[in-house]
Amino acid sequence: MVQHAIVHVEIPAADQESTGKFYSELFGWSFQSHPEMDYAMFEAEGGPGGGYPKLDGEIVTPGAVMVYVGTDDIEASLAKAESLGGKTVVPKTEIPGQGWFAIFSDPTGNRLALYTPAS
Repeated sequence: MVQHAIVHVEIPAADQESTGKFYSELFGWSFQSHPEMDYAMFEAEGGPGGGYPKLDGEIVTPGAVMVYVGTDDIEASLAKAESLGGKTVVPKTEIPGQGWFAIFSDPTGNRLALYTPAS
């Protein structure tokens, strides 16, 4: 049976550098900028790491922390979420060189993401 562990957390950022510095100073998390992807990442000792996506005004908004749950079959997980009253927000989408993700909302409207790494 697939373990659906939390594998990644995204904290929206208006400014990735200052957000990375804030959490680095607050919690000691390491910070790495990836300008080629317009993305920044952090590593938290003992827990899943994550990233600081730039605000986009639609999905990435202040306060909309995104939790990524690992799955080996994004389509099946989305179908199950929908059968339970959830809705697909972003269908399975490739992250070049990394894997795939999708976003769904639960019946309350909370958004979570699914992630499958590249083989």
